[in-house]
Amino acid sequence: MQYFPKKKLVLPEGYFVNSSQVPSAKEVNKLLANCGCEIFPIKPLSEAIEKSNFFFTIQNEFKNQLYGFVRVTSDRGLNANLWNLSAASGNNQQLFYSILLKVTLEKINREMPGCSISVQAPVSSFKSLEESGFILDPNGIRVMGYKL
Repeated sequence: MQYFPKKKLVLPEGYFVNSSQVPSAKEVNKLLANCGCEIFPIKPLSEAIEKSNFFFTIQNEFKNQLYGFVRVTSDRGLNANLWNLSAASGNNQQLFYSILLKVTLEKINREMPGCSISVQAPVSSFKSLEESGFILDPNGIRVMGYKL
């Protein structure tokens, strides 16, 4: 059992945070779809994961399944961006989001202090994001995207 002392967050028995085993793009897409997020072509998603500065997953030692994921890109000076934040739906979804955010923000603050942090995330994560200090659309700023 992993314990995260500041917010008294405890993963259920058998679950753990991992940052060394790169998840497959297929697994990440399955998790994204479970959260109601957009999925991506396998090859570009694989490349995005591999080229990220770091990532965290939540896994279960008894089941070969992904329960949470987030990846981070950064210029290591001004900006850090959280991408593909996702957690399996169910009773532990908010806990998984909170733990992913906690470990990710701690690493950014330790290794990239002073970076402005943005996040691309599903509506299901908003509660955990707000509890972690994020503000939805600060000063009316809206994200825009462009698709070819």
